[in-house]
Amino acid sequence: MNQTYKSTRRKFLRNTLTAAAAVPVLAQTSCTSSSQKQPQAPYINFNSTFRWKMVTTWPPNFPILGEGCNKFAQWVKEMSGGRMEIIVYGGGELVPALEVFDAVSNGAIELGHGAAYYWSGKIPAAQFFATVPFGMNAQQTNAWLLSGGGLELWQETYAPFNLLPFAAGNTGMQMGGWFNKEINTAQDIQGLKMRIPGIGGKVFNRAGGTSVLVAGGEIYTNLERGVIDATEWIGPFHDYQMGFYNVARYYYYPGWQEPGTALELFANKEKFETLPSDLQAIITTCIQRLSMWTFSQSELMNSLYAHKLKVEEKVDFRKFPDEVLAVFRRYSEEIVNEMTNKDTASHKAYASYKKFQDQFNDYAQYNEKIYYSSFHPNV
Repeated sequence: MNQTYKSTRRKFLRNTLTAAAAVPVLAQTSCTSSSQKQPQAPYINFNSTFRWKMVTTWPPNFPILGEGCNKFAQWVKEMSGGRMEIIVYGGGELVPALEVFDAVSNGAIELGHGAAYYWSGKIPAAQFFATVPFGMNAQQTNAWLLSGGGLELWQETYAPFNLLPFAAGNTGMQMGGWFNKEINTAQDIQGLKMRIPGIGGKVFNRAGGTSVLVAGGEIYTNLERGVIDATEWIGPFHDYQMGFYNVARYYYYPGWQEPGTALELFANKEKFETLPSDLQAIITTCIQRLSMWTFSQSELMNSLYAHKLKVEEKVDFRKFPDEVLAVFRRYSEEIVNEMTNKDTASHKAYASYKKFQDQFNDYAQYNEKIYYSSFHPNV
């Protein structure tokens, strides 16, 4: 009985192993048949290494914005196992801050980081991918860019310049700016020189002021010396770091000109497309991580430093009068209409933006709008 059992068990194991050994052969035969050939995965040379440069519009190591670029470079290096190294340069270290676009476009540099409205002189439509006065907030802008077709339009707009843009963060709702003059009526805007970019700058001009575009590192000196009378920058955290409370008396809100400003990271399109597919995926994934980190960090630090400015530095926070905001809004609508009537790309971008905003506004009455007005009336 025992001998019979052993003989049967040996026979079972022998047959099982023979059948198992045949499986790979059958599978290989099936996969290589002429009618069912499987596509080959793209070849990845894991011995290839890449060393890229990235230039930014921000001062070197600028908190959150420049800091985020440094983190992005580190994440890419870690995820690629050292195959991809990105060296980050602040504005002016390798190229002037406002020449970042051209440096990446012509291939001298591989990557750039900034805000799309800096390039409005080259591409009027670019402004719509950064922010629109009285437009969408950060989460709405991100939803439009990433899920509502905005990013595809952005890439289409930059394609003639050999650039591939990505949404790379958002500063959130900004402040209205620092002024050395009280703004009680729209007449008080007359003759003021203010550092304010994008469509907001055009609105300020139409209201009787003069908009000036200067790099971040030059704003404090210009304000201190009276070259400009006012400036907007980002929000309480960055404004504190820049020391504006030492050279300006009034801190106005809300940031009608930038209710949710998207930041950008763009690559030289030709060079990006020559990267192995895994490195392309690593870069785009790290950009998404950068986007979330930047917005989250901005929200945290702005809440802390608004309190610090008000309580410790005794800054005079002022709300823009409703009359002034109404004038800004009217001029904003006029200017956007003029832009979209003149420029096909602007018309296309803003049509998509406005459609998404209207849809979101309709939905907001059932959630956040009623939530804040009913349960947080002071927010």
